[in-house]
Amino acid sequence: MRRLKVGVMISGRGSNLAALIAACADGSVPAEIALVISNRADAAGLDYAARAGIPRALIAQNDRRAFAAEAEAVLGRHGVELIALAGFMRVLDTGFVEAWRDRMVNIHPSLLPAFRGLHAQRQALAAGVRFTGCTVHFVRPELDAGPILAQAVVPVHPDDDEERLSARILAAEHRLYPLALRLIAEGRVRVIGERVEIAGWQAPDLVAFNPCEPLVSSAD
Repeated sequence: MRRLKVGVMISGRGSNLAALIAACADGSVPAEIALVISNRADAAGLDYAARAGIPRALIAQNDRRAFAAEAEAVLGRHGVELIALAGFMRVLDTGFVEAWRDRMVNIHPSLLPAFRGLHAQRQALAAGVRFTGCTVHFVRPELDAGPILAQAVVPVHPDDDEERLSARILAAEHRLYPLALRLIAEGRVRVIGERVEIAGWQAPDLVAFNPCEPLVSSAD
């Protein structure tokens, strides 16, 4: 099967990049990471790319249009067909986003459209929700918006703080992002308007409750 050429853009630790690299390397995803771009020289994720022998590019431009121009050039040289944002902490130029419309995805640590922007886990705790999770979506110029491709749900525990909840969501991200990439690479995903259609996909019947039975009363 033909392998989709993917460019991953990062700003930090790169744990989702590592998950994508592993999934492509073991054959479970018919894609290859052709390029990793970082806007920060100290991004730890660059080490994952180096160890895997993946070409790396540092684009430290603060100007959005200048960044976009450099990114377009290097993406083109490496034949990238899809961009995956993985902890990329910069707002992209609108023209760049539109040029890659339906060919650029992002993962966000909430069940969008809830809790957009920074500190989504903190927002979830403040709102008192019983469930949160992560979302893979196609990128649009509006922050954390665009057609939703896949979501994973995690419970919020009574004793959670931001760090514990973030770790639980991150573990789900490491499973969800490779799944989403596989669906795209297999040609099963179509964006119709602002909705995603997935060939051969069926929603699970599982229903989760939080809190769940049995509940033990304080009198027992």
